[in-house]
Amino acid sequence: MQELKVPSVGESIVEVEIGAWLKKEGEGFAQDEPLVELITDKATLELPAPFAGTLERILKRTGETARVGEAIALLKASGEGLPRPEPEAAVPQAPEPQEPLAMPAAERVLREAGVSPGEVVGTGLGGRILKEDVERHLEERAKQAPPQAVPPRMPEPAPLPAQPPADRPWRVSEAVPMSPLRRRIAERLLMVRQTTAMLTTFNEADMSAIIALRKELGEAFQKKHGVKLGFMSFFVKAVVQALKEIPELNAEIRDNTILYHRYYDIGVAVGGGEGLVVPVIRDADRLSFAEIERQIADFAERARTKKLKPEELMGGTFTITNGGVYGSLNSTPLLNPPQVGILGMHAIQERPVVREGQVVIRPMMYLALSYDHRIVDGREAVTFLRRVKELVENPVRLMLEV
Repeated sequence: MQELKVPSVGESIVEVEIGAWLKKEGEGFAQDEPLVELITDKATLELPAPFAGTLERILKRTGETARVGEAIALLKASGEGLPRPEPEAAVPQAPEPQEPLAMPAAERVLREAGVSPGEVVGTGLGGRILKEDVERHLEERAKQAPPQAVPPRMPEPAPLPAQPPADRPWRVSEAVPMSPLRRRIAERLLMVRQTTAMLTTFNEADMSAIIALRKELGEAFQKKHGVKLGFMSFFVKAVVQALKEIPELNAEIRDNTILYHRYYDIGVAVGGGEGLVVPVIRDADRLSFAEIERQIADFAERARTKKLKPEELMGGTFTITNGGVYGSLNSTPLLNPPQVGILGMHAIQERPVVREGQVVIRPMMYLALSYDHRIVDGREAVTFLRRVKELVENPVRLMLEV
């Protein structure tokens, strides 16, 4: 009998939520076959079986939380050719990960309140922060804060009737529990609103040149590189060039310090099973158009099948999201903390514009840049977005980096 433990799923993540179990107790499985879904703040990940065998007992049910390294099930190996596990004493143990400064329950409260662990005095073993320490800190801070007007309380929704009225049987409502990942997304989006000074600036780009270039060279590009020439690679290249010129948008805040990144890891939002996930293109400034397109296509495919690796969702320095694939004409994208900038692309729509004194029809795309006003001023934000516009309207400049 062996324990199935929660593996490390990324930097700073110390606990996960158990999603759906893909096998039942007593059911057999093959090696590398997915056994259970693990839900983090970033995505839902499948945990594969380390060997062929049987799921003997589930220790953590769907909806419960488990820490990294904690056992969530008991597995029994099967098959004649399976090597017998060596005694634990003979297996060299990996060094225990350093215990986090804040306990899991405390980390959740810290995250929801937008409080840095450095602000709280821990009373746990070794100075670790307990949930009670965070609650005490929040109470003291509330006492010191100036009184604020109490917002009017929203009326409570009327309870749903157990059965629809007999004379109107079509008036039926269905109550469906919010999925664990959707709850995490909701918590994260609310945290963004509470902990950042987010503003959005808008512009629009004439996509005529890129459309003409794709029409002229798209077939040859796909034949040579085995991938379609999409719009996203142009925007990744444009964003990288603009970040080099406006480094404030390639930064993050850590306590009272601004950390400027001198590398360019660009997160690209793609549709997953239950919502958007943001895998990261590492060192995007060093990649060709074809390499960027291949990575995006690979991310999109593995997001649909929940095969993205945890490390692929961590550590981006800037994010691009394309609501245009769903038909969005304009929107205000939300920041992806700790990043301080996100670019929103939208649907291309033919609109009348003025060119050299004449009204002409052009394929136009609205662009939206949301930014954290704590370290990015309006001048830098507007300059950045105008630079992106200039580069996508003149794609040759992207290739020449001018």
